[in-house]
Amino acid sequence: MGPSLIDCLIDSDLATQTVCCSRNQKTKEQIESLLQDGKHRELRERLCCRLSFGTAGLRSAMGAGFCYINDLTVIQSTQGIYKYLERNFSDFKQRGFVVGYDTRGQVTSNCSSKKLAKLTAAVLLAKDVLVYFFSTYVPTPFVPYAVQQLGAVAGVMITASHNRKEDNGYKVYWENGAQITSPHDKEIIKCIEECVEPWNGSWNESLVDTSPLRQDPLKKICDSYMEDLTKICFHRELNMQSSLKFVHTSFHGVGHDYVQLAFKAFGFQPPIPVPEQKDPDPDFSTVKCPNPEEGESVLELSLRLAEKESAKVVVATDPDADRLAVAEQQENACRVPHLASPCSGCWKVFTGNELAALFGWWMFSCWKENRPQDADMRNVYMLATTVSSKILRAIALKEGFHFEETLPGFKWIGSRVKNLLDNGKEVLFAFEESIGFMCGTSVLDKDGVSAAVVIAEMATYLQGQGLTLAQKLVDIYEMYGYHISKTSYFLCYEPHTIKRIFERLRNFDGPQSYPKCCGAYNILHVRDITTGYDSSQLNKKSVLPVSKSSQMITFTFQNGCVATLRTSGTEPKIKYYAEMCALPGHSARSVLEEELQKLIEALIGNFLEPAKNGLTWRSA
Repeated sequence: MGPSLIDCLIDSDLATQTVCCSRNQKTKEQIESLLQDGKHRELRERLCCRLSFGTAGLRSAMGAGFCYINDLTVIQSTQGIYKYLERNFSDFKQRGFVVGYDTRGQVTSNCSSKKLAKLTAAVLLAKDVLVYFFSTYVPTPFVPYAVQQLGAVAGVMITASHNRKEDNGYKVYWENGAQITSPHDKEIIKCIEECVEPWNGSWNESLVDTSPLRQDPLKKICDSYMEDLTKICFHRELNMQSSLKFVHTSFHGVGHDYVQLAFKAFGFQPPIPVPEQKDPDPDFSTVKCPNPEEGESVLELSLRLAEKESAKVVVATDPDADRLAVAEQQENACRVPHLASPCSGCWKVFTGNELAALFGWWMFSCWKENRPQDADMRNVYMLATTVSSKILRAIALKEGFHFEETLPGFKWIGSRVKNLLDNGKEVLFAFEESIGFMCGTSVLDKDGVSAAVVIAEMATYLQGQGLTLAQKLVDIYEMYGYHISKTSYFLCYEPHTIKRIFERLRNFDGPQSYPKCCGAYNILHVRDITTGYDSSQLNKKSVLPVSKSSQMITFTFQNGCVATLRTSGTEPKIKYYAEMCALPGHSARSVLEEELQKLIEALIGNFLEPAKNGLTWRSA
C-alpha cells in the first residue's frame, strides 16, 4: 500500500521546513529531489527521527535529514548544548568551550569536519562564549585533554573515528574531561528539541576568523600533551639507543604529525610513515574500511613497508588517532607456539585483548619499579569494559591492586576514572577490547597516540631482554592464566530484526524466560543490561547501570565461558564476545581454544540464527 494523502502532506511539510531552515544548497537539493520523486518512505526515515547519543556521541551518515550529520543538525545540537550549559554553569561564557575536528568530508552534501566545527564554534561565539577552536585537525584525545587543561566547561570533537567514509559524528566531553553520560545526554537532547530554529549568527562561519572570543589552543595543548606524555616514559635512554625500527600508518587520518612528536618525546627516532596513508584523505582510498581493528586485510601496505625497511613492529592509529592496532614480525614462529590472533606468514596482528594483557603487565611493572616507598597497592586501579578480557582481573588478584568493570564505551571508563582520581586513587591503565587504550590519566579517554609510543618503549625494553611482544604475551598468560577470547560481528541493517533477536532471548522458553542452555552448553547465569536483570544477584538486579538505548545480554556458562551479545553504539552491527579463562597452570591452550570455538558456533547457531535473520557475516 502506498503512502496516504496525509502522509504525503506531512512529508511535504517536514521537507519544506528542512529546506527553509538549511542554508546548505547540497542538502536542500537532496530533500527537494526526494520530495519531487515521491520517495516518502525515505523522507520519513530522514526527517521523522532525530540523532541520539550512543557510545561515542552523535554519529551517522553525512547528508540531509534530522537523523543525519549535516550543517543544520550540528547547529541544532550546539544550540541545545549551549542552552544546557547556560543552565548548569554561571561562568560558562568565561570558562569557554573546546572545538576540535578530524579530516573527514563529503562533496555530495558539502559537509566536512572542519566546516561542521566552524558552525559549532559560530553558534557559541554568536552568544559571546569563549571558544578554543583548533586551527588545524587534531587527534580526538586532544579535545578532552584541552577541556581539562584550559578549565573549559565542555568540548566537542567532530569525528566518526574509524567508521566508513560516508559517516561523521559529534562527540561531547564534559568539564571533567570524560565523554558525557546520563543524565547529561538525555537533557541535552531535550534542549536540542526546544531550539531547532537556527539563531541569528549560528550560520556565520566567519566568526571563527573574526571574533576576539576565539582562541587557538593548538601550540599550548600540543606542547603540554607531549610534556605530560613523558610521565609514562620509563626508559628514555634505552629508547635513544634503540636499533629497533617501527612503521606507523595513520590510515589517511590525523595521526601522522602527532605520533612523530610522541616518539620524539620518548627519545625515539621517528617511526617510518606509510607514504600512501600518511596524509589526510576523506575517501580513505587505500583501504576497504578505515578500521585498523580489521587486521591484516587493512594493514597490507604497512606490513610490506615494514618488511622492506626491516622494521619489526607496525603501529596503526585509526583516522582520529584514538585507537591503536599493533603487528609484530615473528622471526621464528615456532618460538611462539601460542599465537592466538590473526597471523599470516610471519606477522602477528594482536587483538585488543592481547594488547591489554601486555599494557596491563607493563604499566603495573613500571609503576612497581618506580613507585614511592609509601605507595599503597590498595589505592591502585585498572579498568576495562565488561565485554573485554578479564586478564586485568587475573593480574589484579595476583598482584593485589583493584580491578573494575564498566559498561561498554569509554565514556563510562572516563567518568569512573575521574571519580577514582577525585577520591585519591591511582589509575594505571584502562581499556576496551576494540583496541582502545588509556595509559596513565592525562587523557580520560582512549588515546592511540600515547598507546603507540608506550608499545614502542615496551618492545624496545623487551628486545633488550631477548624477547618479542608475542613471547612476552605467552609469559603473561603462563603467569596469570590463559584468557582465550574471540570477538566478531554480524551486519544487520534492520532495527526490527535486531529487536526480534533479543526479545526472543528474553522469552526463550516462555514469557520472561531466558535460555537455560545453548546447544550442549548449560547456562549458569544471565545478565541483561538493557532490562537491568541479573540472575547471579540475590535481588536479580544488575550491578552495572541499565542501558535501555542498546541491546546487551551476557551469558555465563557452566564451563567457565562468558559470552555477550550486544548491538554496536556506532554501526549497524550485532557483536559477540566470548572468553574462556583458566587459572595459572590449568588447561592447555589448545583445549580452551577448541572448547571456545564449539561454544561460539552454538551461540551463533542457536541464538543469532544468521540465515533465518538475514545477518551478514563479518567479511574476511
